[in-house]
Amino acid sequence: MEDAIAALLTQRNVDEAARAAGIGTRTLLRWLQLPEFQKAFRDAKRAAFSQSIARLQQGASAAATTLLKTMIDPDTPASVRVRAAECVMNQGTKAIEIEDILVRLAALEAASASGEQRR
Repeated sequence: MEDAIAALLTQRNVDEAARAAGIGTRTLLRWLQLPEFQKAFRDAKRAAFSQSIARLQQGASAAATTLLKTMIDPDTPASVRVRAAECVMNQGTKAIEIEDILVRLAALEAASASGEQRR
């Protein structure tokens, strides 16, 4: 089953995944209906996606530098500079919103914890 999950992550479709795993397509389709297989497959997809996100995060500094340089470069077309500026503003706004949500969540958790301690 582990080979089948790995194949599902790397092949274009179920038929190709079954071939790569050395099993029949019907077997793989049957396994895909099993809750434990579904969970293992979800976990594997999450892990693979998490690795991809980590790779993107490593490039965040270079991406920020590129956006800022593009935004202020007078030789860059105005429409591109505006788009870079918009991206910078959007990311800044998201960061503030997330920070605000985290502060509110922490306050709610603290209130909930103090309420549970009183019981």
